[in-house]
Parts: sequence; C-alpha cells; structure tokens
Amino acid sequence: MQPSTLQTVLIRLLVTLAFLTGIVVPATAQLFETRAKQAVLLDANTGTILFAKNADEQVPPASLAKLMTMEVVFHALKVGRLSMDDELQVSENAWRTGGAVSGGSTMFAELGSSIRVEDLIQGVIVQSANDGCIIIAEGMAGSEGLFARLMNARAREIGLNDSIFTNSTGLPDPLQKVTMRDLAKLADHIRREYPEYYKFYSQPQFTWNKILQRNRNPLLTMDIGADGMKTGYTEDSGYAIVGSINKDGRRLIVAMSGLPDQRARGEEARKLLEWGLRAFEPYQIFEKDEEIGNVRLYGGEQLTVPVTVKENLSILLPIADRENMKARIIYTGPIIAPVEKGQEIATLKVWIGDNLSQETPLYAAYSVGLGPIHRRALDALTELAFGWI
Repeated sequence: MQPSTLQTVLIRLLVTLAFLTGIVVPATAQLFETRAKQAVLLDANTGTILFAKNADEQVPPASLAKLMTMEVVFHALKVGRLSMDDELQVSENAWRTGGAVSGGSTMFAELGSSIRVEDLIQGVIVQSANDGCIIIAEGMAGSEGLFARLMNARAREIGLNDSIFTNSTGLPDPLQKVTMRDLAKLADHIRREYPEYYKFYSQPQFTWNKILQRNRNPLLTMDIGADGMKTGYTEDSGYAIVGSINKDGRRLIVAMSGLPDQRARGEEARKLLEWGLRAFEPYQIFEKDEEIGNVRLYGGEQLTVPVTVKENLSILLPIADRENMKARIIYTGPIIAPVEKGQEIATLKVWIGDNLSQETPLYAAYSVGLGPIHRRALDALTELAFGWI
C-alpha cells in the first residue's frame, strides 16, 4: 500500500520528531492478547516484529529444536558435504532412543538398516521423527554431542545468539534453551536460504516402513496460506509451534510456546496470524540513498555525517495505534573519522509501543576525512570535559 502525501508527511514527521527530541512513548498495553506464554509474530517481507510477548525468554524447545537440526542438514547439502542420495545407518542408539521402543515421535526406522538422506528429511519434518534426527546426527558428526556443536556453530553464524542446543531431537535437557525471537528468525532463514528444501514443510503426509503418518502442523489444514513449519511439546515447555503463511502478498511467521493443549496451539497461532494480516498497513517512509538523519563525528572535517538506507525502507504500522510509534538513530558514538561512503555506522530502530519492531542498518552518505589538528584537539577536550551527548 502506498500512503497518501499527507500520510507520508505525518509519518515522517513522527519519525523526525523522535530523532530530534528523544520522544518517549508511555508504556502501552499489547495490541493483541494471547494465551501463549511466549510469542513472536514476524512480517518477513519487511523484517517487522508485529507482536512480541516474552520473546527473549529462554524456554525448552521440544521438537522445535528440529528446525535447527534441519538447518545444519540443509547447509551441508548446499555446500556439497552431503547429498540427498547418501545413506545413513540406523544404530542401536537411534533405534532405542528415538525409535518405536522409545514411545516418542518416530519414523519406525529398522535397526541396522540404511536410509537415504531425503527420506530422513521427510521423516523428521513430516513425522517429527526422533530416530531420524539421531540417525542424521550420528551419520554427519559421529554422535549427538558432536552434532550439537554443529547446531550451535550454525546458530551463531545466522544470528541466533540466545539459543543453546544440546541434541538433535529436542528431547528434554535442562541445558537446552531457545527463544521465540530466535526461532522466528531461524524459520525465516530456512525459508529464504533453502527454498528447494522448504517445500517439505508443507508435505501433508509421509510413509515409511509401510506406516503412513500425517503432518502434525494444524495450520496446514486451515485456509490461511500456511506452508510450514513445526510443532512441539514437552511437559516443561507446554505446546509450541512455529508457523509460516504466505497470503495476499504477505509472509508472516509465528513462534509460540507455553500453550495448554493442542487445540489452543492451533487456534492461538491462527488468530495471531490473521490479526497480523488485518491490523497493519505497510508504508514506505524512506527511499534508497535518501538522507534520513545525522550522526556525530569525532575528529572529522565536519561535525556530523548524514546517514542513508541502501534500499527503500518500508515499515508496517498498526491501523489503530500508529501514534505509539517512535524511532531512534542508534550508534556508539561519536563515530571516529575518517568515514567512508557506504560504511555502516548506525542503526534505525523503530518501536510500536514497547515492542521493538524493526532494525535497519544505516550507512554514511559520503566520505568524511580527518579534520585539522585543532578540530581533533577540540573534540578530545569536549569528550574529556563533558562526555559525549
């Protein structure tokens, strides 16, 4: 949606006032109420967090940990360390810990058999197979413990800084914790980076060892454009879900945990996703390379340098509560000269009420060299005497 000229002026004025005055919006009630103890709703097209509730609280992942397991597998396939036709052996540990005798989610892999990677992927994604996860972990790394190291290394590489993985299945371990913000980010990463494998998350059923099992994601049977991703449950975490929909040109991702039962899990996820489609409108507020503010320099030819965005910048604003938006240009300053054109030196952060909705890198609009010696001396004295405001 393109805003009218008046709407654009008002929105830009609101952003500008936040930059200039340091406006603080009083704490407000959440725009949406959910029974989930932890939840995040992400608009993937703009990177906007539309809703957050205890988003950074660490909780047991249950089977949602299998999203990270699959990221490791998909990355290995992408870089050529693994192929879909590779066969991995079913060990006694995989059969006993994750197979039919364990009483948990399983693809009923037979002890001593070998299974193609493509079939294991479907078993893990569609059937939430614990035995499939352990077979993959042992086949790729030798043990679950070593595979967990791969999971954590990849998690840090893609920016999941608050989640810790100790096994491939999500089976209970007091040291294994995730956040809903990280899981939403992980889901979006998988969708973007591995489109050829993401299709498995919408697969309705899979048969292995002559046993047909249906996909456990309740969103796939609802007419809301769902095409993924994963459910989970343990006694400690409650019922959890990561879901993704693509509808009316919008891609939304929900991550929820701490729900009381399966029915609540499906209903709460659906309600939050549908609310996200209805309650927000996108607005383009800055164009590529447009100067949107200034940051202070230390020892430069000039006192400040303007910052820009590298692409057109859109935000999603709530239809009913947009006056509660605030924005800041955030940087650790002053920025020490010299500065090169295009150098990332700040971040634009946008809040809706108390919710940090969007973070966008900001770049120097042009190069600024070192200033004369008297300028640098004056800046040094100013910082020494007053600190930096």
